[in-house]
Amino acid sequence: MSLKTFGAKIFAGIIHKSTQKWAQHPVETQQKVFEKLLAAAKATQFGKDHNFESINTYTDFAKQVPVRDYEALKSYVDKVVYGEEDILWPGKPLYFAKTSGTTSGAKYIPLTKESMPFHIKAARNAILSYVHETGNADFVDGKMIFLQGSPELDEKHGINFGRLSGIVAHFVPAYLQKNRMPSWETNCIEDWETKVNAIVEETYKEDMAVISGIPSWVQMYFEKLQQKEGRKVGDIFKNFSLFIYGGVNYEPYRAKFENLIGRKVDSIELFPASEGFFAYQDTQTEKGMLLLLNSGIFYEFIKADEFFTENPRRYTIGEVETGVNYALVISTNAGLWAYNIGDTVQFTSLSPYRLIVSGRIKHYISAFGEHVIGKEVETALKEAMEGTEITVNEFTVAPQINPHNGLPYHEWLIEFEREPADMDAFALKIDTAMRKQNVYYDDLIVGSVLRSVVITKVQKNGFQEYMKSIGKLGGQNKLPRLANDRKIADFFT
Repeated sequence: MSLKTFGAKIFAGIIHKSTQKWAQHPVETQQKVFEKLLAAAKATQFGKDHNFESINTYTDFAKQVPVRDYEALKSYVDKVVYGEEDILWPGKPLYFAKTSGTTSGAKYIPLTKESMPFHIKAARNAILSYVHETGNADFVDGKMIFLQGSPELDEKHGINFGRLSGIVAHFVPAYLQKNRMPSWETNCIEDWETKVNAIVEETYKEDMAVISGIPSWVQMYFEKLQQKEGRKVGDIFKNFSLFIYGGVNYEPYRAKFENLIGRKVDSIELFPASEGFFAYQDTQTEKGMLLLLNSGIFYEFIKADEFFTENPRRYTIGEVETGVNYALVISTNAGLWAYNIGDTVQFTSLSPYRLIVSGRIKHYISAFGEHVIGKEVETALKEAMEGTEITVNEFTVAPQINPHNGLPYHEWLIEFEREPADMDAFALKIDTAMRKQNVYYDDLIVGSVLRSVVITKVQKNGFQEYMKSIGKLGGQNKLPRLANDRKIADFFT
């Protein structure tokens, strides 16, 4: 056992004990975070505008601070971007994480000296939780690769900005620098296809032990490795033992990955975003990710089916239930207040609080009142593939409201690696799984408002071409699992 491996195991035990302290007292932990956030921001413009001085309870806060998305908070953020101080949080932020917006164009999410360390610690603690539970720490002696955005930063009014993953690259601990790949120069390549090719050239002869990134883009890396070497990824990297991912559900990719790798490897799921690092998988034996309740973020939850009603009820951590689809709302030590991040979650456990990401509050299909969510389509596809040789590279779902003939339907656009022999039977399996999960969808099928699922095959690399066409190939960009319109579907049909 190397000194680094031994040290990792010792440190993992320390972090586990520290985590248990707050995880076993969730309500008290969140109350402390809540009070600390309000105290810190009382003298900011936002704090004065919302009379933080008079807020003594969460009930006061909910009355005085409405839930906002980026567009609603933009007037404050713009002042921060233009260099004003003490607007949302004391002083100025360290960085802005730049992301693509919807109606507002680019979004600039502040990262402060208080919030930034939690992004780094959470990723570290996720790995240490794995080490503590499994006893496996040998990978720390191997090479690690993190497929991420360019670390090159731009400047706006004296504050650096870039992609979150690129900003985080500046904070990689010194003890990991020798193991970390790719090189800084390769990481700075902007064009994703050029970058992946360069990463392949840098890594194919290395002892890669940990690989991390969004599954769809790691898949592209694996495919190019296999094309170059003519071998399974697990044969190229004999000590590859841990895959770390976030951003999308791994399950639709799992069969494809195991085929590319040639064997199973352990995985750790993360729930990071520019707005905060919210959760990570803390165990290999239970479903869901541990919600980080002591990381400078105060959480609120709104039931997704009530979100767009007038004045929906806001729940705190002690009031949530398992299996309910909630919109996630946060207040943070980066100056986001009652901020709707757009993700929906479902709790799988309340002791400790573990959750899964179930979709996006704006990504759903409800053209006929069915309100189908991302988790449902992913589960349906997984169930339809079970016990078969079928593998899928990527997929998305859209409503077809005005077909040329027959009843309307949900169109599943699927890029197969290995397609079913009987496409109609496969579509029926998906439809059955959907009806089992969603009673509204089932009612529409029974009532002959909708007909069963229709599958449209997408050619190889078709979704990559789509993402390239909209300027979102690679990095942290993700293909939506479903939409209530046909913007993506019409690209292929």
